Amino acid sequence: MRDGFIRTAAATPKIKVADPVHNRETICRIIEEYEKKGAELLVFPELCLSGYTCNDLFQQEILLEQVKEELKNLVDFTKERKMLLFAGLPWEHEGKLYNVAAAICDGELLGLVTKTNMPNYSEFYELRHFTPGMEIPVLTDWLDTQVPMGTNLLFTCKENPKLTVAAEICEDVWVPCPPSIRHALAGATVIVNCSASDEVVGKDSYRRELICGQSARLICGYVYANAGEGESTQDLVFGGHNIIAENGTRLAESSRFVPETVMADMDLERLNAERRRTTTYPAADRSGYQTICFSLASSEKTSEKLLRYIDNRPFVPHNEAERSRRCEEIFTIQAMGLKKRLEHTGCSHVVLGISGGLDSTLALLVAARAFDMLDIPRNQIHAITMPCFGTTDRTYQNACQMTEKLGASLKEIDIKASVTRHFEDIGHDISVHDVTYENGQARERTQILMDIANQVGGMVIGTGDMSELALGWATYNGDHMSMYGVNVSVPKTLVRHLVRYYADACGEEALKAVLLDVLDTPVSPELLPPENGVISQKTEDLVGPYELHDFFLYYVLRFGFRPSRIYRMALQAFEGEYDRETILKWLNVFYRRFFAQQFKRSCLPDGPKVGSVAVSPRGDLRMPSDAARRIWMEDLENIH
Repeated sequence: MRDGFIRTAAATPKIKVADPVHNRETICRIIEEYEKKGAELLVFPELCLSGYTCNDLFQQEILLEQVKEELKNLVDFTKERKMLLFAGLPWEHEGKLYNVAAAICDGELLGLVTKTNMPNYSEFYELRHFTPGMEIPVLTDWLDTQVPMGTNLLFTCKENPKLTVAAEICEDVWVPCPPSIRHALAGATVIVNCSASDEVVGKDSYRRELICGQSARLICGYVYANAGEGESTQDLVFGGHNIIAENGTRLAESSRFVPETVMADMDLERLNAERRRTTTYPAADRSGYQTICFSLASSEKTSEKLLRYIDNRPFVPHNEAERSRRCEEIFTIQAMGLKKRLEHTGCSHVVLGISGGLDSTLALLVAARAFDMLDIPRNQIHAITMPCFGTTDRTYQNACQMTEKLGASLKEIDIKASVTRHFEDIGHDISVHDVTYENGQARERTQILMDIANQVGGMVIGTGDMSELALGWATYNGDHMSMYGVNVSVPKTLVRHLVRYYADACGEEALKAVLLDVLDTPVSPELLPPENGVISQKTEDLVGPYELHDFFLYYVLRFGFRPSRIYRMALQAFEGEYDRETILKWLNVFYRRFFAQQFKRSCLPDGPKVGSVAVSPRGDLRMPSDAARRIWMEDLENIH
């Protein structure tokens, strides 16, 4: 398997009703074609060897015998093909007929999964022909041996036990308590469904939501293969609606009414990580199940492009409407967090440093909304601009104009003299622009904010964002410290969109113009003197592009992926934007800084969580400040 990904496919062969020879030949052609495309799990529809719409022909002995013969031919065809496949057929056992899905790999019939729920309403009358399947596996005769038959069968890959597959058949997933629930609780990470679901108006939408919803509820992959063209149209039409889903996300979906196969790479490590971190998801209990092992010889094609979309900005929705909805929701969460803190403390004043940069802009906008919720005059928001050695006229003017347009109080305190005196006190040469030179300014600003908060009986609002905290790009006990940090869980890539959303929605052209100029200003702490009046210290030149770091951060904290895997995913996600060397360089920087700077995150002020990833030491990231990073760096060193 490809670095924890399994290539899955759902196929709809164009069959002929009651012609097992033709159907098997068609299935074999699809197997041959998709083996070349790297499919490792291939699923065919319900009763595809015979045809679902055989009706009373299922009672004909010759049809059942020929299906069995073609199953043997199909099994033989898979010899030395490293692929697990499922195909539906009728199967006679101890005088009764069952609707089953055959699990086949490398020339071996692994088992027969029985359909449990037989629809016998509306257009369906399966009980006329089939017996509901047994849950606990039994042995059934196959050639000169026996194979397990029943619903409770798990098929586990020897090379990667994270790939454990179970099956259900069509109606099984439509009932109140589908077999897939207990399959997943027994440890199945991928559910396959051999189906023959006919088309009526609107049914495709329900089917899509059903499959995606089931994959989300069970935190699993779901491969749904549906019957299509070739089935009898005497009373029904089958559309061949195939769906591959993963934890609620639709990875691939076929067009209807044409025989089509869809493929997608399923992320087993992501599913495993999600189950592991969800403490309400129980440990696997295989009681009552039979586990059957199979082998997929891994070619480790780690350079091959994945058949799945990898979002290079996982924190930011690409759909404009969804992005606007997300931004409004986050603004509300931030403002509600601050509102509660103000109510609890009895504060009606807040103090924040305003620089003309993105983070302080967002904090000011959040404060304005919280004050509106509490019906407190905005002039009790004290925005303090503190120009020093690195301040440019552009950011200074933006800070002043923005504060004025929002109706907050603005106070300017030039800190050049006080910082210069501080350097004299500690014997620091002001011409040496080192970390002392930079951090001395940041701590002076924080001291001023804290003291003014004491003067007005208010609290200092932190402006730093989650991306900066992940990298430790904050001065300890400087901008790192506040009394409530409203941006603490907002990544830098999303800060930009929140400010843009406010600019578009505010309805004030003058304020919008200022906010748009803030968005156009390079990200900088402005702690080094400008060159010809222009910002000389650009953060992303020093620590790397935030869009890369946010990508790394998401997969490190959300799923715990290893560095080499994140690197491989980044190559595909940022193809055409960043080359291999650039991605690897900044991934190294990310891990070095992430481990070294945990001590700053360990003593963060309170602040609201807004998304699934956060770095609060009280909630999402309880990481020792002195953890060794050796094994992560060694993994990076082994990347070729």
